[in-house]
Amino acid sequence: MTISELLSLLEKYSLKPNKKLGQNFLIDENIVRKIVNFAKIDQKEVLEIGAGPGTLTTFLSQKAKKVFAVEIDKKILNVLKEVCQNLSNVEIINQDFLELNVKNLTSTQKLCVVGNLPYYVTSQILFKLFEERNYIESFTIMVQKEVAQRLLAKPGSKDYGILTVAMNFYCKVEDFFYVSKNVFFPRPEVDSTVLKVSFKEDIPDVDEKKFFKIVHACFSTRRKTILNSLSNSLGIEKAELKHILEKTSLQENLRAEDLSLEHFVRLYKELESRI
Repeated sequence: MTISELLSLLEKYSLKPNKKLGQNFLIDENIVRKIVNFAKIDQKEVLEIGAGPGTLTTFLSQKAKKVFAVEIDKKILNVLKEVCQNLSNVEIINQDFLELNVKNLTSTQKLCVVGNLPYYVTSQILFKLFEERNYIESFTIMVQKEVAQRLLAKPGSKDYGILTVAMNFYCKVEDFFYVSKNVFFPRPEVDSTVLKVSFKEDIPDVDEKKFFKIVHACFSTRRKTILNSLSNSLGIEKAELKHILEKTSLQENLRAEDLSLEHFVRLYKELESRI
């Protein structure tokens, strides 16, 4: 869909991109094709998050076996329906993805998820994807560049955080590429990144609720050491924590961003019975 075609459709239905929903529509056909090829969805069932005016949807339908186009904005549905009216393998779902029961969409195969994620709800969508991993084969998402930096961050960097640990826990990033802000309407202030992500077959053998409680505790006060953060958040005496850290070969003056996934797993094994 060209910019003129998109503007024409929006004008036809008296619509403008919804800032509250973080709508920035992709208008470069070359980038759209690149995303579809990058996602590797040939003859697979696809769940598209935030179909918008259907720019990406139409190209997904050309390769996918089935496309579930999820869109929360009721106002843009008329545009989406018009764009997809002759696409027999597209099913439009007017619902908030965060409230969607993904299990009900799957048939004989897991879904491939594709979407341009709005910044304000990116973290929530990612954690929803983690929760629904039993029904998802992979996800190819476009996010703001700073979010991608957090997802790809290494221990010891300022971008490393809870979201990074969760991504490393559940997934592996297969590849990524950058997208200029100039290929969107309206043009956002920052560039974006497209990531292709698959789920790990084997995740750490832990109680996930307890594990992430420890991760959150460590990051609760980023400027403090893990000794102070864990003591304050979990209510464990520092003397006991010092002993635990010694057993895990972790120095008490380390901060949360210094710990790898392996370090958090080792810490969990020592703290599990105390939380």
